[in-house]
Amino acid sequence: MFICTFLLFKESSSSSSVPNTNYVVPQDKASSCITHPLAEILRDLNKRIPDNSIKAGNNDDHSTFITWYHANRMLSFYAPGWCGEKCDSVYRVTIRGSDVEAHRESTGTVSQGSGQYTDVVAAAEEIAFCRACARFGLGLYLYH
Repeated sequence: MFICTFLLFKESSSSSSVPNTNYVVPQDKASSCITHPLAEILRDLNKRIPDNSIKAGNNDDHSTFITWYHANRMLSFYAPGWCGEKCDSVYRVTIRGSDVEAHRESTGTVSQGSGQYTDVVAAAEEIAFCRACARFGLGLYLYH
């Protein structure tokens, strides 16, 4: 039997806030195993992302994106057992299906002079991670 629960949080007005997510989280032990073929995982990753997980960009170009922590949670839900690694300026995401494993890589760069980010290294890593996820289809439509 597969049991799920919804995590619904709203931001509190106090200084401590909790994540605002609506992902279904599996509760039984069997669901944490890699049980789906890669084709099914890729199909699920190409689903539309909930609107409350999409963030508007800081620029005036009306861009939208998914934050790294939402991408992380969605990967953990749709592709349990995924892993990621950063080597120099390249981020690699590996997804393991029951039949095969695949990886996608991407880079991210941020200009230090922009003043938009306090930690340009972390910002570049976030961009690279999200782009590598998009190469699997997660939020790819946001880049068009």
